Amino acid sequence: MNVNNNICVAMLGAVLGLAPVSAQTVPGLEVSHLAGEQNIVAVTDAPRYLLLPVQEDAPEAKVGVISGNEQVGVPANVRLARERVDYYVPLDLSASGGKDVKIDIQGMPAGAACWKEMKLSATFDMANTERYRPVYHHTPAYGWMNDPNGMFYKDGVYHLCFQHNPYGSVWGNMTWGHSTSTDLVHWKYEGDVVTADAWGAVFSGSAVVDKDNTAGFGRDAIVVFYTSAKSSPWGDAQMQCMAYSTDGGKTFTKYGGNPVVTSGERDFRDPKVFWYAPGKHWVMMLAVGQEMQIYSSANLKEWKYESSFGSMQGAHGGVWECPDLVELPVEGTDEKRWVLICNINPGGPFGGSATQYFVGTFDGKKFTNEFPTKTKWMDYGKDNYATVTFSNAPDGRCIAVGWMSNWQYAALVPTKQYRSANTIARDLSLYRQGGDLLLKSAPSKEIETARAGKHAVEPFDVSDTYSLASLLDGNDGAFEIDMEIINHGAEKIVFTLQNAAGESVMMYYDTAMRQFVMDRSNSGATSFSRDFPAMTAAPVPDTGRMRLRLFIDRSSIEAFGDGGKFVMTNLVFPSEPYGSMKFKAVRGSFTVKKMDIYKLK
Repeated sequence: MNVNNNICVAMLGAVLGLAPVSAQTVPGLEVSHLAGEQNIVAVTDAPRYLLLPVQEDAPEAKVGVISGNEQVGVPANVRLARERVDYYVPLDLSASGGKDVKIDIQGMPAGAACWKEMKLSATFDMANTERYRPVYHHTPAYGWMNDPNGMFYKDGVYHLCFQHNPYGSVWGNMTWGHSTSTDLVHWKYEGDVVTADAWGAVFSGSAVVDKDNTAGFGRDAIVVFYTSAKSSPWGDAQMQCMAYSTDGGKTFTKYGGNPVVTSGERDFRDPKVFWYAPGKHWVMMLAVGQEMQIYSSANLKEWKYESSFGSMQGAHGGVWECPDLVELPVEGTDEKRWVLICNINPGGPFGGSATQYFVGTFDGKKFTNEFPTKTKWMDYGKDNYATVTFSNAPDGRCIAVGWMSNWQYAALVPTKQYRSANTIARDLSLYRQGGDLLLKSAPSKEIETARAGKHAVEPFDVSDTYSLASLLDGNDGAFEIDMEIINHGAEKIVFTLQNAAGESVMMYYDTAMRQFVMDRSNSGATSFSRDFPAMTAAPVPDTGRMRLRLFIDRSSIEAFGDGGKFVMTNLVFPSEPYGSMKFKAVRGSFTVKKMDIYKLK
């Protein structure tokens, strides 16, 4: 889906199909200013939405809906416009149950710009364009997004929930947005399905399909687990709650016995639940400070603490978050091992957030790391975090998706009406390298459904600069390059994506260091954060013959080497699409056996 690109205030009314009139003159809307920066907006004969003007760097105001003298839902924190309007967000009035509604707005001065810019509308436009919005990656229709949550597959449909702020493009008002797809590439926004309540905001979690009705909500009920985060003058607390759906995930009912797991720990969150068949019980993984805690249950309602994992294991530069535990096959063998996925922020290999993993055994109660002396990273870029897997994936597959950003600058990237995207889907497996077991993340086969034409470049002269614009019949910055490279003694094999504005991303194989390197320091807009310009490097098992797949999508590059033996995900913000690719050998030579270029849509 597409949204607007920092549209100026004068154009906003036209984009939304509304006249740019003062709020006080909009029929059915009246503003009353009270003492202490308290305000009441009265709406009569209300349409579905009150469109709220947002200024992203403004202080937050508290916005609540009141109907019949009762609060409807939980008030939201909204950065209402004081001097200018950056974009609009919709306040849905349909839940009020009546045509006459009052909006209680606290913390806004009477002279703020928002009072003249509020609008009433029966619709909210979620089909506008912003130049950096990806073509074939999942993004929120509008607002902020971070961790993927509650992912499951059922009846031919993939469901991806996500941490969502529907009232602005920075973190806040955490709820679960919901999108669906039949091909893991093209997504439909379904609205917000799990929202804040008396227990607090809705943080990250997971979903399961309860095939045997162990919880009593019905056979094949979808049961989601999430962290409720409660703030008070006495401190913050986190607890685990659940909700269930009997209509395939369209709507959810919160369990009346919430919360189901509590703790005295401050960081106690992100429940990942799965069925452990040998023990015939459910397992819940929880991130607790700098360790993972494991719980078990027979019915999804009562949970028993079993063990902890984390002391003296892996990287500990920041808080551990978003755990996952999956059993994977070892390629070329009949063996299987368990992989514990552990997201960490900060403490990543190139600064900020990243995803590490551990390979070992699991007996239903305790995980044991088979390689305790080595830290292993799932992705060697700066922009893959909160990686988790789909529950109930078809054909025994293990499909992972990550949040494509970094907490160092996620709120600063140059988009407005929406922020953040997810990585493309990746199928996970294990492979042996020497005496080690390593994780392989291969692009899921469904990405090929986005291909809109193939251009095979043969014969291939590596001294040429190839025009991607001419090959792609109009380059909108969304394409795939699939190369097979044979090294003939070159110390470095360099290929650079570049555009007419002089912006470029240099990538190369350093054969002496056995690394793949990506340098985005000249990739386009970088000044929004000193942490953004970066050079990232991944270990490469073989520098003699290499296959490299590059997925470029307007504001991101994902590199997959040798079928996913290394992965590197980095954001980029070029002023125009990269229109050509240049090759270079440093000492020695190389050949490209093939280069297939696909336009993706």
